Amino acid sequence: MKDTELRLVSELMKNSRRSDRDLAKAIGVSQPTVSRMAKKLEKEGVIKEYTVVPDFCKLGYRLLGLTFVKLKGDLSSEERDRSREAAGISLGKSSFGIVMLERGLGLGYDGVIVSFYEDYSTYFGHKQVLKQYAFLESAQETFLINLEDKVHYRSFTLSTLANHVLMIKQEKKQKSGENE
Repeated sequence: MKDTELRLVSELMKNSRRSDRDLAKAIGVSQPTVSRMAKKLEKEGVIKEYTVVPDFCKLGYRLLGLTFVKLKGDLSSEERDRSREAAGISLGKSSFGIVMLERGLGLGYDGVIVSFYEDYSTYFGHKQVLKQYAFLESAQETFLINLEDKVHYRSFTLSTLANHVLMIKQEKKQKSGENE
């Protein structure tokens, strides 16, 4: 990805409501260049969506949960694929605030469900639903974050990640310059 494209993505991650004119000033290119770059990055799938990060408590959520899941080991690869598809469809239609369901590695689990809950009873209801899936060996380990907690070390924001992306790019440039 070109340097100007990365800077554009970074600026959009910080605030996707900015005008192309403001973005152009921020990254040092013309407004038509920003418009063309954004359309290109959308087409390539680099930019998936424009969104906001709300205050989840003000939307009625009190808990954020990371639930680790393990599939039964005796499933064929075809059964695993069907199970994942069924879970994705079922959980996608659920009344729970599931924002991510992904495969992964670590801690002895195969995947993670990231979800928001209005309260503990909603969380326990979700746990009961997960017990109904015969293809899951386990979905008992959940890390809960109390969103109403007064102490926050670093709340979720894409601005922090936007700055980090640029920092990594700069470090790579410096390293490649040192190697020459």
